[in-house]
Amino acid sequence: QTQLLGVLLAAASNFLISVSLNIQKCAHLRLVCQAEQKPYYTSKLWWCGITLLGLGEVGNFTAYGFAPITLVAPLGCVSVIGSAFISVFFLKKTVRTADILGGTLTITGIYLLVTFAPNVPQELTARQVQNYLVSWPFLLYSILEMIIFCILLYFYKRKAVKHIMVLLMMVALLASLTVIAVKAVSSMIALSVKGKMQLTYSVFYIMSVLMATSCAFQIKFLNQAMHLYEATAVVPINFVFCTTSAIISGVIFYQEFQNAALLSVSMFLFGCLLSSLGVFIIASNKKEEHLHIPFIDCGHIPGQNLTGKIQPDSHSSCYGTLNKEDDSVKRQS
Repeated sequence: QTQLLGVLLAAASNFLISVSLNIQKCAHLRLVCQAEQKPYYTSKLWWCGITLLGLGEVGNFTAYGFAPITLVAPLGCVSVIGSAFISVFFLKKTVRTADILGGTLTITGIYLLVTFAPNVPQELTARQVQNYLVSWPFLLYSILEMIIFCILLYFYKRKAVKHIMVLLMMVALLASLTVIAVKAVSSMIALSVKGKMQLTYSVFYIMSVLMATSCAFQIKFLNQAMHLYEATAVVPINFVFCTTSAIISGVIFYQEFQNAALLSVSMFLFGCLLSSLGVFIIASNKKEEHLHIPFIDCGHIPGQNLTGKIQPDSHSSCYGTLNKEDDSVKRQS
């Protein structure tokens, strides 16, 4: 029952996140269409979206206290599939065949995830977290992860390599630490609320700092990827990378698949594969939305035969360019 509560909480939280993102997008589009341009933070609709986003993230955080990482992390696909279909109502988009196919695969994958997820005890004490931190499997995993991260960071900083795979691999490596810390902090808070105080242990604050730090750098590299590449490429790759790293960290740190049957592990991984494939199909072939910048009619300019209109050039220091007709006119100006 506790694990089922975590599953429902994670699914509902990710659905809230998808609703919030669409509400924020709708608010931005409404502001652009207004004659008088106002800052986005003056919009009540935008604040409604931010509030729902906060509730969704809090719900996701709480879900880690009731369900294993290997089950909560893959349920992030709910936000992707939810966003695809909610945008039909908020942004008046049309439902594509790819959305239906991807949604079907994702829902099937979620069913397999929930059915064959590892059933592990969820009461995680501070002493257990301390023991996991000094276990040999996790120490070896941490060393390997730090080596890979340092190599990627070297290419990112020194060689200026900003390939999408480099950026999202760094995000995934940080995400594995984030979910480990979130699971520990959430579980210790849940036990403390039940009367078994865990907040007096130093490991609680160590994991809290690890959670905040890894999350901050994770957002930094993810924003960099979103700035350089299209969301249709970033979203599915990031989902697959982060889900994979989260499952690996759950298996190594919390030993969530210990004593699990081979059939259960195989079907669980097959569910992850279907969910990832569904996310890729939903995100594929989507056109990036760009705001239309209208041409500006400047009227009649003395000494210049105006045959067209001036178009703002975002890649130049000047505001716009005119047709080159007479060099003498340019020299006079």
